[in-house]
Amino acid sequence: MRLHWQFFAAAPFFSTAAAFAPSNQHRRLGNGVVATPPSPWNKASFVNPSAAAAAAISGRLSLLSVSFSDPPPKSIPASEICPPSVTSPNDSPNPWEVHKFGGASLADAGLYRKVGDLLISESSGRMVKKGAGDDDGLEGVEEEHSGPIPTMAVVSARGGMTDQLVAVVDSALQDISAAEIALDEALEGQLVILAELATSEITSPIEERMRKDAKDILSVVQSLRMIRSVPPSVMEVVTGFGEIWSAQTLYAYLKHKGVKTAWLDARDVLVVKSENANAGLGEKGSSSSTGGVTPLWVETAKRMEEWWNGDGRDEGVNVSEKDASSDDGSAPIVVATGFVATTSDGVPTTLKRSGSDYSATIFAKLVNSARVTMWKNTDGVYTADPRRVPEAFSIASLKYDEAMELAYFGAQVLHPSAMVPCIDGNIPVYVRNIFNPAFEGTKIQGRCSSLSQVNQDGKVVNWRANKGEIPIKGITSVDAVGLLTLEGASVIGGAEVAERFMGAMASANIDVLIITQASSESSITVVVPENQGQAALAALRSAFELELSRSNVNSISLTDIPMAIVAIVGEGMAMQSGVSASFMSSLAKANVNIRVIAQGSSERQVAVVVEAKDASRALRAAHMAFTLSSTMVSVAILGGTGKLGSALIRQLNAQKEDLAKDLNFGVCVNAVASSTKMFAGQGGQCLVSIVDVDELLESDEAEDLDIDKLTAAFDADVNPHRVVIDCTNDDNIANYYEKWMSAGVNVISPGKCAAAGPIERYHAIQEAERANAVEWQYESSVGSALPVLTTLRDLIQTGDEVQLLRGCLSGTMAYVFRNMDETTTFSDAVRSAIEQDFAENDIREDLSGLDAARKIVILARELGLDVSVEDVEVESLLPENIQNKEYEGTREEVHAAILEDLKALDGPMLERYREAAAEGKLLRYKFVVDVSNGKCECGLVGVDDSDTLYRLRENENLVAFETSRYTTSPLIIKGAAAGPDLSASGMFADLLRLGRAFAGSQS
Repeated sequence: MRLHWQFFAAAPFFSTAAAFAPSNQHRRLGNGVVATPPSPWNKASFVNPSAAAAAAISGRLSLLSVSFSDPPPKSIPASEICPPSVTSPNDSPNPWEVHKFGGASLADAGLYRKVGDLLISESSGRMVKKGAGDDDGLEGVEEEHSGPIPTMAVVSARGGMTDQLVAVVDSALQDISAAEIALDEALEGQLVILAELATSEITSPIEERMRKDAKDILSVVQSLRMIRSVPPSVMEVVTGFGEIWSAQTLYAYLKHKGVKTAWLDARDVLVVKSENANAGLGEKGSSSSTGGVTPLWVETAKRMEEWWNGDGRDEGVNVSEKDASSDDGSAPIVVATGFVATTSDGVPTTLKRSGSDYSATIFAKLVNSARVTMWKNTDGVYTADPRRVPEAFSIASLKYDEAMELAYFGAQVLHPSAMVPCIDGNIPVYVRNIFNPAFEGTKIQGRCSSLSQVNQDGKVVNWRANKGEIPIKGITSVDAVGLLTLEGASVIGGAEVAERFMGAMASANIDVLIITQASSESSITVVVPENQGQAALAALRSAFELELSRSNVNSISLTDIPMAIVAIVGEGMAMQSGVSASFMSSLAKANVNIRVIAQGSSERQVAVVVEAKDASRALRAAHMAFTLSSTMVSVAILGGTGKLGSALIRQLNAQKEDLAKDLNFGVCVNAVASSTKMFAGQGGQCLVSIVDVDELLESDEAEDLDIDKLTAAFDADVNPHRVVIDCTNDDNIANYYEKWMSAGVNVISPGKCAAAGPIERYHAIQEAERANAVEWQYESSVGSALPVLTTLRDLIQTGDEVQLLRGCLSGTMAYVFRNMDETTTFSDAVRSAIEQDFAENDIREDLSGLDAARKIVILARELGLDVSVEDVEVESLLPENIQNKEYEGTREEVHAAILEDLKALDGPMLERYREAAAEGKLLRYKFVVDVSNGKCECGLVGVDDSDTLYRLRENENLVAFETSRYTTSPLIIKGAAAGPDLSASGMFADLLRLGRAFAGSQS
């Protein structure tokens, strides 16, 4: 909605529009007189800016939007619609139905045929319930055929044509020959399609008219270089020919098919007035408004009747009484031009960019249509833009007010003013897919309750209490906006500041999308289109020039980074608490910073302003937060070809369907990497298959591993729920954790490099985790799938005091010393552990105690001890010659060489085994963390049957917690913990915890 006060004067080049007053071929007025353009010296009208500003700001200073809270009139005035001879054509028992087709539906000859065939099918009628309208939804009622339905098609220009005609006008300022070439390309493109659709007998007169139009266009644009500018009226008139040519093209095809049809030039019928005659076309894709263009209903209805009785009779769609006996009874199909119209002075104009929707609903009201169908290239109005929110889906029904709010806040599928003509007659609007006509799409009808009606009940409930009912209908955005802020004008006073601020915006013709005000500081921020930002800034500085020089105003500023509005819309928001909280919380969890918040007085929308780069992530986060879609977690797996990564991928594939069904969240693996290669889905898309990762990474689409490039892909992923699972245990990759978390990415790391690595990096990662509301999960780094860290944290957070931890943290050591005996040597037991896949990639990490020491450090740090691996007293089972030896070859060859060297330890290890056995003990690799003394150690010891480690089975881990509460008997966690499958299940559990947390914020 535009707030402005208008100084209107005739366009300096108004006389050029006269060249485009429709000729007798295009236009017939009832009195036979062709309208002439007005004098270039029209009377100017003035509005007092200060008075208008005061009126504008005396209402709400929150969210400016289309708002129609008053009840609709009981009936449409008879003078605003056509008489029964038009509304019931040829005494048809069925009312008109209007269909609108956009440029995407008319891009080539095949699509023109598709549209024409669809119109023929729709006009032939449909099956309806007996005794009920086809929308009554009665079940079990016998159906009957409706009979032929009078049909009107409102068409946009061929896809891309409007831009081509704009280019013709723009290029004429510099090079008229370039403009002529561009015009020829536009025209010939249309004529090629025309020739494919009908015989020359039909197309020849149409082609002749089109070529004459092109000559008229060229004669006008030739004079633009003289004035070195493009008057808005010229741009509107020239671009309108796209619709005129398109309508005649479709008409030709229908004529060729033998259909009872006629084409209607809306400039002959649709008469409008404009609040701003110099507004031009408006921005491409703009959703702000129709630029103040409104129909003159009485005059338009009169002209529609005249057309029907004139051209309509000549073309045979209006059957006279004398011809009624020979009529075949088929319904007429009238093809009308969208977008274009005429002023009351006879000057061709337009309904602005995307105005064909508005044309369709205007004609629907004129002919008292039973319905309007907007044919798009999507399955109706979506809950969000499916290009930015892949989980978005079609909305079954909307109220007029909800549709207008969605359109105002950027939903491109509907023009914001299109609903207005249908409201009076409660005409339903359907949005359907031209490429999927069997789908019902979205039905728009009915009014939202006014705020006063909602408040009568006076009962506020939390929206989550209404199980299954979602308070919002959709989420949308307006891109490319800027924030203009005036700060610290308390000396002037709030009322005067607001009045002068808005007056300055109006004088500069600025679209104000949102206003927020801090009364205590007399500061105001408005949201304006980005392309109007500098003009708005200059206007405001001019208005407060004196105050700025005297420091009565602290500053006036405009954001220098792209911003976007994100809005949630729905009637169900009124009198329901928690809606805004859910919205804001979802953005916080997605690490999206909010710059402006505003709620409309209708309580049908809440809007925020965020950085443009975060808009898509904000849309997806909000969409998930209101359970408009199940939670989707984007996952990148590093080390996907290793033992851990492969095991995890197998488990993910096996549980994929159950996760979606039972936990309401899905896992989207959109990147995998090995130590040398990586493969990322385009734009964060899920990989089609992650069954054979090796094959994927060997494909031509795979790239060399580049962690920086992979990091950029994480940043570009707009999913608010992003997780990196690092299965590499690579210290270089651990260096990226802080950066990933700072960007809002969660990390799961079964490796121990980060959690047991340099203490400075450890604390930096923890700080990034806290500062960015993300999670660093590394449960599986200690005890694989055993809940060791979770239990330890629970004890601490519930106030228990942990005094001592002890047990065994190495599944490899547990296996080796469970199996080594008089008959099985130490080296053979180690060989068996490797064969069972229990060992680390380098078995020396297990046998030297390094693996156990890292796990001890992780536990100690959870207990608040700032220790490193160097602080742990470790007994290594390896002599230095094996520990430090450089082995070469494959992993299998290295292990074979190490095992050969380990045979030298068979004798000494057997000796230790016998010594322990002589004392009734067993060998176990035991760890101890003594919290009070800050001492950490691990080594090979003999334990008797009173020790919990005595009964430790092969590949098990055991941790005993001695605490201030567990004094008589320790709390013990014990279980299998060696092997990639168990470690993978621990990672999977970490992912499930994150997924449940994400989904839980929506329940």
